[in-house]
Order: sequence, then structure tokens, then C-alpha cells
Amino acid sequence: MPTPTKVYSAGFWLMCLSSFLFFLSFNLLIPELPDHLTSMGGGDYKGLIIGLFTVTAGLSRPFSGKLADTVGRIPVMVVGSLVCFICGFFYVWAGTVATFLTLRLLHGFSTGFKPTGTAAYIADITPLERRGEAMGMLGVAGSLGMAAGPAIGGYITQWFSLNTLFYLSSGTALVSVLVQGTMTETLPRAQRQRFHWGLLRIKWNEILEPQVLKPAAVTLLCLFPFGILLTVAPDQSRLLGIDNKGLFFTSYTLASLLVRLVAGRASDRYGRVPILRISALMMVVALLTLCVAHTPLLFLAAAALFGLSTGLNSPTLYAWTIDLSHPERRGRAVATMYIALEVGIGLGAMLSGWLYSNEPARLPLVHGLGVVAVVAALVYLYRIPTRQVVNG
Repeated sequence: MPTPTKVYSAGFWLMCLSSFLFFLSFNLLIPELPDHLTSMGGGDYKGLIIGLFTVTAGLSRPFSGKLADTVGRIPVMVVGSLVCFICGFFYVWAGTVATFLTLRLLHGFSTGFKPTGTAAYIADITPLERRGEAMGMLGVAGSLGMAAGPAIGGYITQWFSLNTLFYLSSGTALVSVLVQGTMTETLPRAQRQRFHWGLLRIKWNEILEPQVLKPAAVTLLCLFPFGILLTVAPDQSRLLGIDNKGLFFTSYTLASLLVRLVAGRASDRYGRVPILRISALMMVVALLTLCVAHTPLLFLAAAALFGLSTGLNSPTLYAWTIDLSHPERRGRAVATMYIALEVGIGLGAMLSGWLYSNEPARLPLVHGLGVVAVVAALVYLYRIPTRQVVNG
């Protein structure tokens, strides 16, 4: 495939719009789900809200990566968005704890497919020398959805009802599907195959892409505390007297927006590893602040600092993964990174839910667990050369 020279084409902007709508769809629900599960008598299972979601997301990554490299990027994205559409609609009828958790398990397939196809698509249409910048812009679109979702979700629930929120989430995912229908496939025709069930047979050597294990390891460790925050931040918000539980995530994602474009360009210029080291240091400070956050102001300030660190590392990790991947195995490489992401978030969510056990006094210990993970990532990053080989 010829190396593209134009970064911000119509296809790029359509992808950004699709990404915004997709992330908006399931982030509308995040702050309200813990209380919803508690109201059904499942308060002890809060860690599974994110944990189960990430299990199926992680398990589906090898399939989405293989299909993105054989059937196409767009079909993989459409499958992910359709799952979001269907699950958002059926939350209305999930009236028991078991049904709700089963639906969360199924909902995870959405993020197992859509982001894999998205990252591969963007890598196809952007030149190497501006890859970090493009990933940063894509991250801005996704972060806008992540920022708007929790805040809008909180207000929709207050002004209307939780069922209205579920329908809104479903409808937003459907619009994302419609946007994807206007886009042009980027997988070269020579590589495309018609879908057949044999493509779902995954060999052991098709699960992970060995060339991208370094960024995958850093992804796992740095996303571990995000799983913690998804689980305990709504409760910590309530304990501090913050009525809209989505404000923490809004502060976090708005802050990440401020640095994503700069981070992408900086990693193009100075290298992926140095930027990731800076990000990890900022994340440690943010998590230590959360350990001692006894006022709403300090709590939201820690959220913003965590967002700044994520805004640095997210586009950089994407770009580093693409740098190290072979063009014909790009989908598998992206899927490998996302498997690490889901494992990190899932472990963080489930371990924090077990450790927290609805005991506010344990919150500093929970955030301290996140500090340990990020320090491990930082030590690992200092053992890696600052410049890595790029495969194109």
C-alpha cells in the first residue's frame, strides 16, 4: 500500500467522529452503573462491572485482530458498534444481578472489536513521521466522548430516568455504525478475504504479536490504576459530597485533551520511551494525591493530573505499537496492545473491588496498589533504549 501523505483526510475525520460516538455511548453509563447494581442487591459485585467487561474485550482481541487483517478494518468496527447498540438497549430489561452481569460480559465484545479496527485504519492512512500526531488527534475525539459521557449521563439520570440513559447509549452507538458505513476500506484488496467460520480458529501464534510485547507490558501496568478508578471513583465522589459522580471522569478526560496533540508530536520528535517515562512519573504523583484527597478540590485536581498523564501515554503507546509492528500484521499488533489494556483494567477493577469491599478507610490502600503497578512500569521503561526500530 502506498505511503499516504495527507493526514487529515475526510476518512480521518469520519473515523474521529465514529470514535467520539462510540466512546460516548458506553461512557454515558459508567458513573451510574455501580449504584444501579447496588439497588438490585449486587453492591458486593461492583468490581465485576468493569472486570467482566474487560474479560470478553480481552478474549475477543485475537479474533478482531485477525479479522482486521483478513476481512477488513471497517467490518470489525461495525461489529463492535453493533454490540454497543444491542447491549445498551437491553440494559432496560436486566432486572436481576445475574442478568445485569451477563449483559456486562457481552458488552465487552464492543471494545474488543471497535478500537482494534480503528487503530489499524488510522495507521493505514497516516504517514510514519506524523503517526504520533494522528494518534493524538484520534485520542482527542475519543476523549471528548469519554469526557462528555459521564457528565451527560449523570444529568440525564437526574432529569429523566436511568432507562432514558440506556436508550440514549444505544442510539449513540447506532449513529456510530451509520458513520462507519460512509467510510472506505483501507485493507489492501490483495489481503482481503470473504468471512468464513474458519477465520475464527485462532492458533497460539496468532494470539499475541511478539514484536510489540514491550509497549504491551507498559500498557498493562499503566492501565491497571485506571481499572481501579473506574471501580472506586464513583463511591469516592459520593463520600466527598460530589453529587454528579461523572465529574471525576470529566475532569480526567478534559485534562487529557489538553496534552494529547502535544504528546503525539513530542513522541514523534523525541521518541516514545522518554515521553512514557514522564507520563509514568506524573501518574504516580496523581495516584499518591488520590490517597490523601479529603476534599472535592484535591480529588478533582488528582483526576486532572491523572488525565494529563494519560493524555501523554495513550497516543504514545498506540504509535509505539504501530512502529514495532509489521504492516501485514498490524491488526494483530494492535489487538495485542489492547489485550494488555483489558488485562490491566480488568485486574485493576477486580482486585480493587475485592480490596475495597465498600470500606472507605481502604481507599488509600486501593490507590496505593495502583502506585505499585506504575512504579513497576517506570522501572521497566528505564531498562528500554530510548529509540526503537520502526517497521513502517
